[in-house]
Amino acid sequence: MDAIVLGFGAMIGFGWVILTGGWINDAGTWGAVLAMLAGGGIMAVVGLVYGELVASMPAAGGEHNYLMRGMGARWAFVGSWAITVGYITIVAFEAVAVPRTVGYILPGALDQVKLWSVAGSDVYLVWALVGTACAVIITGINILGVKQASVVQTFVVLFLLIIGAMMVVGAFTGGSASNMEPAFTGGLGGFFLVLVVVPFLFVGFDVIPQVSEEMNIPAKKLGGTIVISVMMAAAWYVIVVLATSASLPADQLVVADIAVADAIGAVFHSQVFANLLLAGGLAGILTSWNSLLMGASRLLWALGASRMIPTWFARIHPRFGTPVNALLFVGVISAVAPFFGAQMLGWLVDSGSPSIVIAYLMVSIVFVILRRREPEMPRPFRIGGRGPGGLVIGALSIVLTAALLSLYIPGMPTSLTLPPYIVFALWWVLGAVFLFRIPRGIGPGPDAEERLVAAKQR
Repeated sequence: MDAIVLGFGAMIGFGWVILTGGWINDAGTWGAVLAMLAGGGIMAVVGLVYGELVASMPAAGGEHNYLMRGMGARWAFVGSWAITVGYITIVAFEAVAVPRTVGYILPGALDQVKLWSVAGSDVYLVWALVGTACAVIITGINILGVKQASVVQTFVVLFLLIIGAMMVVGAFTGGSASNMEPAFTGGLGGFFLVLVVVPFLFVGFDVIPQVSEEMNIPAKKLGGTIVISVMMAAAWYVIVVLATSASLPADQLVVADIAVADAIGAVFHSQVFANLLLAGGLAGILTSWNSLLMGASRLLWALGASRMIPTWFARIHPRFGTPVNALLFVGVISAVAPFFGAQMLGWLVDSGSPSIVIAYLMVSIVFVILRRREPEMPRPFRIGGRGPGGLVIGALSIVLTAALLSLYIPGMPTSLTLPPYIVFALWWVLGAVFLFRIPRGIGPGPDAEERLVAAKQR
């Protein structure tokens, strides 16, 4: 249950609070629902691939271990760096989202001591310090250990589910089916505009492999927890779209400050309920932040232990057994992020998504490689049996993730604006510095990790 809650909570962050109105505007009610279902289907296929791999190699670092064994050291670094970048951008996103939400609940209360403006967004000292304080608290909880973090996660997810039930009740009692028109807008382009945010919305199920070594879960059950958490997240996003659309007409959703909050406030005729929903949004921030901080720190630890990045990242806390330096590194980034203002929200969402899809594509490829090269490798959770079914699922995962990645190519209708491309490029320039320090010739195999460390020591 801790693992399912961890994965589900990681996926249900804050994006649904601020992005739902845009989804409905871009694709229409049912267009947005179909995009969420399609995204959930893609992630479920990828989740099956992850499920088999994590059951076979239940060690901290997740993707890093699979890619080392199947593709060798340099490819392992590329995939690990990709998912780490995705995690870190979302952790930083959550640090900016906290003061954004508190500012809605308490208008003007945080706009004290103006510091500067970033891309037209004013940054206030008090506003930024709220996000920084949360970064310190969440990082501290994670240093104490995965069990403490999981307990916090469970209680916060329960509160979030109560908020979801409140949205459904409000939509049924105070909403209207006529509000859900138009069903589709923007045609196929509108559908893809919503689909392009899927990596950001569903990233998190892959946190389960990162902490699998620290959780007392039979390997055979790890795959099932991943798939269940993905299905729960898809259901959540569909419910949010339908409840929001039914609660407020489309023309009012377009001009709403935070559409989901305004919608729930309208059906209950009370700002208190709008603020209560935003409290649920804060809960979503904490669950996602908590989970992805776990994932990012374990990947950085794995990279440090492999000596692909400085071994400083591989230090384990002597008392709590957690990757303390990796946690502090990500914690500092999230603590600084609010000082770049609310405009960072959109940039971080967009810049991290392509890296996440790159990692999913590489894991799908290595799944097929290992199925063909090591058919007798122990697989407690085997998808498709011993026949060709597993390879078919792996090939489907490759096709789906490659298609998703193509949406980010410059010039495509759904391509990013310039600032996210700049953030994306900066992360990968830093990654290239480490990549070319990795010794050549450390090929794939069960002992690739040991050979890499030996080479670095020499």
